[in-house]
Amino acid sequence: MSDVRRTDAVLLLVAIVWGSSYLSAQTATAALPVLLVLFARYALSGLACLGLVASGRGPRRWTREEVRAGVPLGLTQAAVLVVETYGVAHTTAANAGLIISLTIVFTPLLDRAGRRGGLPAAFYAATGVCVLAVGLLMSGNGFHALRLGDLLMLGAAVVRAGHVVLVGRLTVGRAIRPLHLTTVQTLVGTVLFLPAAATDLPTLVRADGATWAQLVYLALFCSVFAFLAQTWAVQRTSASRASLLLGTEPLWAVAVGIALGGEHLTALTGLGAALMLTGTYWGQAVERAHRTAGAPRPLESRPAEEDPACRTTTLTNT
Repeated sequence: MSDVRRTDAVLLLVAIVWGSSYLSAQTATAALPVLLVLFARYALSGLACLGLVASGRGPRRWTREEVRAGVPLGLTQAAVLVVETYGVAHTTAANAGLIISLTIVFTPLLDRAGRRGGLPAAFYAATGVCVLAVGLLMSGNGFHALRLGDLLMLGAAVVRAGHVVLVGRLTVGRAIRPLHLTTVQTLVGTVLFLPAAATDLPTLVRADGATWAQLVYLALFCSVFAFLAQTWAVQRTSASRASLLLGTEPLWAVAVGIALGGEHLTALTGLGAALMLTGTYWGQAVERAHRTAGAPRPLESRPAEEDPACRTTTLTNT
């Protein structure tokens, strides 16, 4: 397999893993309280990250910059996961994966807040298509009152977009090692969720093997593996190519929800899914073209991590 195909395969695998994470989270929260699931996910991820740091080469100590960036990012990351996990517990895995993809269009809006120069009209048209798609996804078998889970996923997309913007502003231009930054974030999350989950720890100990399998999958595959694999891959390809492959995540969320979760798409939700994918890809393309036109050098020559669409939002996928 050539290096290009190997890199593409890794990025596609990351998208598949993240797409499957919504059903895993939904299954885990059906057996355990949400905050207990989050504590277990953070604790397992933290242990894995500490093991990788200890076994790695080079300095193992954290720099002041890594801690200064990791603590606030750990707090915003925890906020994303709280809203996102409660949301996926009250909607379908397919809807969760599709609605959270709105992060792609929310991120440029938040990133440009307070700055001169707006986005092209086409970007706002793409956003309008996404808003219409959300309405159709929330409709289910027919139009009715807004569902809590879909509203929470909509809020999670906004919070995640804010987290992505903060990741860029706290890490770009600084000597920060991704693994060390991720480890700080996982430790912050573990400490944050421990008090809320403490009374339910006996329930976690008594959980069956299937539930533990979901927790391990969320922690080690959807979090630690996916983040490290994404970091490895985006350093070996263009930002646009990485964005395109990682952007297939909602497709896999729908596929896994239907194939393994027994979910069904009605005519309205099917139309909503199609519009959501169209709107997010359209908005992403418009924003990239607009940014490229004003850039002093071609986007493809930039390191991949400078593209907001490829910025690592560690552990923010449920």
